[in-house]
Amino acid sequence: MIRKEEVYKIGIFNKPHGIHGELQFTFTDDVFDRTEAEYVICLMDGIFVPFFIEEYRFRSDSSALMKLEGVDTAETARKFTNTEVYFPKTLADTDNPEELTWDFFVGFRIEETHHGKLGDVVAVDNSTINTLFIVEKSDGTELLIPAQEEFILDIDQTGHAITMELPEGLLQLDEWDKEEKEAVEK
Repeated sequence: MIRKEEVYKIGIFNKPHGIHGELQFTFTDDVFDRTEAEYVICLMDGIFVPFFIEEYRFRSDSSALMKLEGVDTAETARKFTNTEVYFPKTLADTDNPEELTWDFFVGFRIEETHHGKLGDVVAVDNSTINTLFIVEKSDGTELLIPAQEEFILDIDQTGHAITMELPEGLLQLDEWDKEEKEAVEK
């Protein structure tokens, strides 16, 4: 069984293309092209399921058409509409960190030089120009931490840890924001 910590999200299948089972694929990481990838992993009904790639062709720098083995009709391909696509971390080119996307670090522990362990990265928010790690603290609350290379001192891939040095006051801003929200809610 494939576990969430063993994979990272690389994109999403959109709608079928044509009648032979091709899928439109919007990706955030083209790792399937940079490595000897034979398969991708789809999140189907809460379970990670591998599917072998029959062929693919790029349409732009962030989209491709992909044909999976066993998906031979538009009807079968429709079942993949809006399905999240993942890739095994073990097959990613971790020797070349500049080619990894921020999503690769979901599941990593964040340690800050002055504050110690902050929590674990549970998601990445790249909906704005500033990508953020969504970090779950031990008490269940969340922190938003900028995913910026200049704040990262070390990445321990074996221990799944990122050591960061954040600008002074950044963590206090997050605490201030929570206090403001609580005051407004009262």
